[in-house]
Amino acid sequence: MSNVLTLSGVTKAYNAGQTNEVNVLRGCDLTLDAGEVVALVAPSGSGKSTLLHIAGLLDTADAGTVEIAGETMTGLSDRRRTISRRQDVGFVYQFHHLLPEFSALENIALPQLANGVPTKAAEERAMHLLDTVGVADRASHRPAALSGGEQQRVAFCRALANEPKVLLADEPTGNLDPATSDKVFETLMTLVRSTGLSALIATHNLDLAARMDRVLRMQDGVLTPE
Repeated sequence: MSNVLTLSGVTKAYNAGQTNEVNVLRGCDLTLDAGEVVALVAPSGSGKSTLLHIAGLLDTADAGTVEIAGETMTGLSDRRRTISRRQDVGFVYQFHHLLPEFSALENIALPQLANGVPTKAAEERAMHLLDTVGVADRASHRPAALSGGEQQRVAFCRALANEPKVLLADEPTGNLDPATSDKVFETLMTLVRSTGLSALIATHNLDLAARMDRVLRMQDGVLTPE
């Protein structure tokens, strides 16, 4: 297997050098292989969101390196990081963050349009993804007209719109009731498996974590395999 995502010796501190310095990440190492789905289990405040943001190029580490598909991201210009983030990384959060004024289909097409995909092709891929997750009949609905589970399914589709190499998900079912959470998680796993995507999924749900390929635990900024 080839490594799609590699973090080596990643550290991050806030208020560095001050009396109130907070060490969030303490030399984290992580590898994510092609097609692998890894659970990141961590309590609130342990640094998991910071780790995901650094892995997804939304934040920078104080030390250490980040590689995506063998390319070192550390030290790249903001423009180059933005391009890589748009093309190589998909994000899913606890809240769907869909744009309220656009339909489900439009929310999925927009990232593709920003990436230079023609409108017709972007809409066709959006419909294909919506059909894959079972909500094609809701394509013209705006987020407010969708249920929580439907909103999150659309968010998954948007994250995969540009065919990224890696999916980073931060508590993607955290806002849903247990029954809906289970169904939405199964949808996510179906999407990931059908595309051969690699995924790092942060969750508090140990039952969901156990259904992934392996589990990493984070406590006080230290990452360890289970």
